[in-house]
Amino acid sequence: MKRLLPAALALAVLFGPFASTLRAGVTPEQVRKAIDQGVRYLKQQQKVNGSWDDWGSFPGGVTALCTLALLNSGLGPDDPEVKRALDWLRRQEPQTTYVAALQTMVFAKVARTQKDYLLLISRNVKWLEETQIKQGDNKGAWAYPRASGDNSNSQFALLGLHEAERAGVKVDPHTWYMAYHYWHDAQKPDGSWGYTKGPSAMNRSTGSMTCAGIASLVITSGKVGRPAARATPEGRIECCGGQEKNDDVERGLDWLGRNFSISGNPGTRGGTWLLYYLYGLERVGRLTAHRFIGGHDWYREGADWLTGTHPPDSISGFWKGIGHGEDDPLIGTSFALLFLSKGRWPVLVGKLKYTETTDWNEHPHDCHNLTRFVESRWKMDLTWQVIDQRAATVEDLLQAPVLYFCGQQSPLPAADDARQRLARQLRDYLDRGGFIFAEAYRDGAAFDQGFRDLMEQVFPEPEYELRDLPAEHPIWTAEEVPKQLRPLEGIEFGCRTSVVYARPDGSRPSMSCLWELSESGRGVALAPSVREQIDSALAIGVNVLAYATNRELLDKPAHFRDRPEDRPRDPISRGRVMVAKIRHPGGCNAAPRALLNLMNQAAEQLHMRTGTSDTLVRLTDEELFDYHLIFMDGRNRFQLTDEEKRSLKAYIERGGMLLADSICASPAFTESFRRAMAAIFPDRPIEPIPVDDPMLTTAYGGYDLRTVKRRDPQARTGAGPLKATVRSVPPELEGIKIDDRWAVIFSHYDISCALEKHDSLECRGYVRDDAQRIGLNVLLYSLQQ
Repeated sequence: MKRLLPAALALAVLFGPFASTLRAGVTPEQVRKAIDQGVRYLKQQQKVNGSWDDWGSFPGGVTALCTLALLNSGLGPDDPEVKRALDWLRRQEPQTTYVAALQTMVFAKVARTQKDYLLLISRNVKWLEETQIKQGDNKGAWAYPRASGDNSNSQFALLGLHEAERAGVKVDPHTWYMAYHYWHDAQKPDGSWGYTKGPSAMNRSTGSMTCAGIASLVITSGKVGRPAARATPEGRIECCGGQEKNDDVERGLDWLGRNFSISGNPGTRGGTWLLYYLYGLERVGRLTAHRFIGGHDWYREGADWLTGTHPPDSISGFWKGIGHGEDDPLIGTSFALLFLSKGRWPVLVGKLKYTETTDWNEHPHDCHNLTRFVESRWKMDLTWQVIDQRAATVEDLLQAPVLYFCGQQSPLPAADDARQRLARQLRDYLDRGGFIFAEAYRDGAAFDQGFRDLMEQVFPEPEYELRDLPAEHPIWTAEEVPKQLRPLEGIEFGCRTSVVYARPDGSRPSMSCLWELSESGRGVALAPSVREQIDSALAIGVNVLAYATNRELLDKPAHFRDRPEDRPRDPISRGRVMVAKIRHPGGCNAAPRALLNLMNQAAEQLHMRTGTSDTLVRLTDEELFDYHLIFMDGRNRFQLTDEEKRSLKAYIERGGMLLADSICASPAFTESFRRAMAAIFPDRPIEPIPVDDPMLTTAYGGYDLRTVKRRDPQARTGAGPLKATVRSVPPELEGIKIDDRWAVIFSHYDISCALEKHDSLECRGYVRDDAQRIGLNVLLYSLQQ
């Protein structure tokens, strides 16, 4: 038996040159460091009274821009420098469009927690409404004082008004109407926009102004276009769907895609106003829910440019652009920070585009409105994405922790090979910790049958099938208790319910329709019966998302590294650290990717050449003795046969090691495992592993684990959401010693579900990072015994 690696081989495995397999380019650490540098620079430049030096004839504009950048970079209103800036801004009356708009965006950001800012927002909204141009060719635009109107001032005015409405301050519908028609008329035949409207030397098409036009049309068309859902004063809900495609926005995106650039503002020379353009590009990507523009991952490429090609000044930490305004380091740094910070917002949900028809998107604002609702509940900035299934890789899908797809027609492609690809793609996504939330529109008989057929292809195993969610399932109470329930089905896969399906319910509108209706912005008073249906649909939506994500979301830079499992496989088995997973009758495959994910972490963090058995290994197989370490987890009661007990005892006594854990702290598995160990080793009782044992320290090249974080689900109390308390505690591991080595290591708290990345609200165990560290320490310990 290959009990341990020779010393020279072990050193080669542990310290081999595997870092080169990582993808070159921007890393999450670089993004965070760049943001920190920019924040530090702005703080250092702040004056004692809380303001920053003005630029041009815009008193208070730089202060508002710097404050907005700091707030979006993660600082709260209680941060000392931000608080001083807010105190100064509150005393400033709006005098110009830029300043009024930026000031409004700042106040709206703070108004989430400090409602007294709503009065200031209302004041600014009134000022912006009154200063909008009411007559002439530029009707609907905004201008500098005593000027005729331009697209830069106009986009900032709309950004301020948009954030004001999000904060709860209504804007005159006529203001939106005039602005919409201004931007529609200002668009050029090729889809672009310039700085001004109409024939003029200043109307040259540019990337920055095309971004302004796209964003402005997205904002205004959502206020004045034909709604995809309506409610009558009498309480009747019309899920009309089929909102017309916004051809103006599509033409703008096409132009931007054809002329896409990160290193220059398209249509200008010498990189003029590049940082201003990047701030606009971030806005377009976020407001249109596009990760890719013209085939370019705009945020990743922009972050790479701002941290690598054009990083902040190495000493002072500022960015400086070229052109009127952004050559001021305060302004340039603010634009760079706004791109990096707002663009990295975590993706909450991805809406799956699975067909060329509009059936997948009858309610185009459903996920947008649901995301806004979740933001209000979780007090964090979030975004969502549209994901084209036919062009997406599994890595693309994984940027969204939840995939939502819906429709009335069957989601199954017509061609058999396309069906197989879709099923394989969704299974790979679920295998890697993804979550599917699906819903049938209206009667939806075709979608219902197609989705059920699709799930049978995704899960050919008979144990994975759609079943009604029981009344005690945490999805019903994870965040809110809906007054109106609807039938939900789910598939138990891995460590949790990983698929939730809302089947057709002809007695009420779909949740998608109700989410669409939840924030119409059209001033329509909703009947109490309609409001109750909307509130219940939002409650179910946020419950599903809370259950699926545990309210723990990764920002975009966290996805920048290539996933280890997506790298080319090493065909050479010699010198690889191999670990086997054991087949047993206690739910041995409830977390099928836990061991694989652990070994991938070993490859990435420890530069090991690693591998796992392609199949579960039986305790009675001769193959068992080819592994120095075996892994065993489960969640059900089990009993080993006498032959399995004899084989496991022989394996351990010959120098093998067993790592085991109880999935989600299952009492049934824990009791069965302890009973099995007592039968196999009656004279060697399982005992607690001391917290200062060398295995739990850095002695073998691992991590200091004397304090770890553990999640303990808590019962719902009162009206509060279902939560899991995370405590810092010593690790509670048990083991059996043979010849002064830990030969059996057992955790009665969950490790596997955390490794599986299914850290659900109902799972009692270690958080993901510490579960990985425990596993890596055990692996390092096993190699050196």
